[in-house]
Amino acid sequence: MPPPLQSSPYFPMDNPTILSLLHLTPGEKHKNSSNGGGLLRMSKLFSMLTTGCKMGKPRRKPLLNHTAATCTIFGYRKGRVFLAIQADPNCVPMFVIELPMLTSVLQKEMESDMVRIALESETKTHKKKLLEEFVWAVYCNGRKMGYSIRKKHLCDDELHVTQLLRGVSTGAGVLPTLNHQESSDGELTYMRARFERVVGSKDSEALHMINPDGAPGPELSIFFLRSY
Repeated sequence: MPPPLQSSPYFPMDNPTILSLLHLTPGEKHKNSSNGGGLLRMSKLFSMLTTGCKMGKPRRKPLLNHTAATCTIFGYRKGRVFLAIQADPNCVPMFVIELPMLTSVLQKEMESDMVRIALESETKTHKKKLLEEFVWAVYCNGRKMGYSIRKKHLCDDELHVTQLLRGVSTGAGVLPTLNHQESSDGELTYMRARFERVVGSKDSEALHMINPDGAPGPELSIFFLRSY
């Protein structure tokens, strides 16, 4: 059973919209209890190499419009975790951010079989598209983890991961490091899946993982919200 969602005593969550996004509806609770694990359970602790899987069809009704996107969560076992979003596995990522949390912390959250990550931008301008914002407050399962800045340019490690996974639609495992050099942060791990991208408005989007085993509901959701 997932832990109760609540604000951290160190980083109180003041935005009621974020709180509402992170809480499960009764229908979602039922779906989660019957999905049997799916990709997220398979990739716990990123310890097993996997091969590509057939895609499951999205079952969630869109709010306004939706498309599919490819999301990759990757990082060194002892380092911070990165999130990359692509229109498809062959495209350059349109959004890359280093989350303010260690890979080991995210692994711990995955033990609940339901992970919800929320990114909130407190921008004061309407000139940018939502995913073009740079500064984000990051929440994971109801706890504020800190702040991150979207990357404008990819570093060598990020380009390396993108090139290695080019054309891969879904999977999880361990990747060879750049130039096959050992890192003090341990192995380079990844999890990739297709996500249903639901656009609620110009200030809100959600990404819901499409389980490759055809399970009835996603186990990993990522929310983007812009507040003024």
